[in-house]
Amino acid sequence: MKTPDGRVLAVEEWGVPDGIPVLYTHGTPMSRLARYPDDSLFTEMGVRLVTYDRPGFGASSPRSGRRVHDAADDIATIADELGIDRFPLFGVSGGGPHALAFAARFPERVTRVATLAGPAPCDAGGLDWTAGMMEANRKTSVAALRGREALVAHFAEEDAESESPATLMPAAEQAVLARPEVKRMLAAAFAEAVRPGTDGWIDDELALYGLPWGFDPAGITVPVRIWHGTRDTVIPVSHARWLAARIPAATLIEDGEAGHAGHFAATPAMLRWLVTGD
Repeated sequence: MKTPDGRVLAVEEWGVPDGIPVLYTHGTPMSRLARYPDDSLFTEMGVRLVTYDRPGFGASSPRSGRRVHDAADDIATIADELGIDRFPLFGVSGGGPHALAFAARFPERVTRVATLAGPAPCDAGGLDWTAGMMEANRKTSVAALRGREALVAHFAEEDAESESPATLMPAAEQAVLARPEVKRMLAAAFAEAVRPGTDGWIDDELALYGLPWGFDPAGITVPVRIWHGTRDTVIPVSHARWLAARIPAATLIEDGEAGHAGHFAATPAMLRWLVTGD
């Protein structure tokens, strides 16, 4: 799809073509191929799942210097092109803030929003942003706060493009990531994400870890459900608690047994709430 400023957005659809539309915002570093690994879930629920590559990932044009709030216009472009007026949004990990951005900017077009294992803004007042966070993400956060050049240098040192999502995650997440269906989906989604290089990944990390989002979560008026595993060291649960305390219509669901990848098990219930309200 073409944006008003001439960029290209790569979009994919899953499930039932004339089903209930749900827009999914992928994690970091992922692509439009990221989703719940069993596509039959969407068919069983009558869902038309719409996914897309954020700028610089996969087949979407880059947008250097983008901030989280910029995703709202891209999502609006996609919805307009598909003829979708009002719909729920579903964001996982780094996709969570981008789903919230659309809800903040276009509340009249949103029914509900679900975020799973997502971060709070890097300038969140009163939140120790990296407390309890795994070392790799802490280092990325430090670099992002210093600017894009520092983040580029950090990526070069880490040789990030040679890594897979599984090897970047803590040992506690490996049992979920080793499941064949999860492993296949993540491998394909990651390979597509970095196919053009790591610029999209760098821009995503800068937007999430180094720049203000460009909107206040406290201004979100639509119903929001926030899920987080208390054993998450990729994005600590304190981020979810901070968001839930500020979004007026937010409900926080904590899973005391789950880490970051626990969002896969939490997806069916969250998707059901998105499409039925139950």
